[in-house]
Amino acid sequence: MKFLFDDPAFDYQALRAAGYADFGGAQLGEVIAVASRIPGGDTDAWRREWTALAERVHGLATAALAQHRTLDARAALLRAHTYYRTAEFFLRDDPLHDPEAVRLMRLSKETFAEAARLMERPPQYVRIPYGDGSLPGYFYRADDSAGPRPTLIHHGGIDSTLEEGYFFIAAAAQARGYHVLCFEGPGQGSVLREQGLTFRPDWEEVVTPVVDFALAQPGVDPERVTLVGTSLGGLLAVRAAAFEHRLAGCVAHDAVWQLGDVVWLPPFVHEWVEQGCDDFANPVMYGIAVQQTFTRWLLRQAMWTFGAESPSQLLRRMPAFGLADVVGQVRCPVLVLDAEEDMFFAGLEHAKKVYTGLNSPKTLHVFTSDEGGGAHCHSGSMTLFHDRVFSWLAETSPAGAPEPEPAPSV
Repeated sequence: MKFLFDDPAFDYQALRAAGYADFGGAQLGEVIAVASRIPGGDTDAWRREWTALAERVHGLATAALAQHRTLDARAALLRAHTYYRTAEFFLRDDPLHDPEAVRLMRLSKETFAEAARLMERPPQYVRIPYGDGSLPGYFYRADDSAGPRPTLIHHGGIDSTLEEGYFFIAAAAQARGYHVLCFEGPGQGSVLREQGLTFRPDWEEVVTPVVDFALAQPGVDPERVTLVGTSLGGLLAVRAAAFEHRLAGCVAHDAVWQLGDVVWLPPFVHEWVEQGCDDFANPVMYGIAVQQTFTRWLLRQAMWTFGAESPSQLLRRMPAFGLADVVGQVRCPVLVLDAEEDMFFAGLEHAKKVYTGLNSPKTLHVFTSDEGGGAHCHSGSMTLFHDRVFSWLAETSPAGAPEPEPAPSV
């Protein structure tokens, strides 16, 4: 389903940004206008135009704050957050040392934090103990009551940020009476940028201390904690659920079976890597990647987040990220989601393999292009995604749903 660009990478990222309009993270007219000024595949223009939009909207927020217009300030800050993140997205030549990449991501985080402080129920910024350090998180409370509430724990994937969890699931869940704990783990967001921690395949070692932290919070029902993992997080969440049996449910948004299957390369390149012929394999993989915006970004992003110094090293690390050996150990109900036109996984039957491998109660749902939900992680169709997730939670015991509010008396 084409949105605004012929270039698939630009088109998807524009749709991703526009989709957050449901919760104030974008404005459709602004997205369409900025897209009209960007030639397909021109990453310099992409950065320049999205940055200009972010700065203009950020200026609206500053003016609104000066006039004590809280609602207008919050709305502009949420949009500026998304636009700064989107502007930074393709800056992957040296993201840790590129001054503009660092500046844009800092502004993206700062504008969200400012917006969060202006929310009707501001989330609590938390640090979750992890090893010798900590993981950043936002804890969104449905209310201040002491009564036990069902709680969602959310993490993203290969490029998601902590703040993006608000648009993915937290805003919708909080409005429906759920507490939500969003966090970043190794390989993600500020944990990667500031602590230098890259992805690890044993994701249960990340999720278990997060569950410990969640269960220690007042009002969290220990019998109704559900883990939601987005994109690559769909694989990581199911992996964690195979070992973390305190979870009442797990949502694979979307399901990923084996990370190595995602990379399409000519068979001879795989053979070279297996034989240790990196001097031949690496230039070929770089050459393939440079031909498309998407593959160029994906290679550099994956090398960074998985801590690989070369494409060959990346290919050798990816097979460790899979579910074949552990999926049968999952005990909790699992919602397995798939997207008909997924730019990463379409045609690879990842969701079907995850669904088939599970022995626990399971539900498979495929979002289609006809209903507008066929893009990766259903970007542009967040309301459709939420309808599926929260109806499943309401039907699934013991993950359950909040107690319904009493009908108003007449």
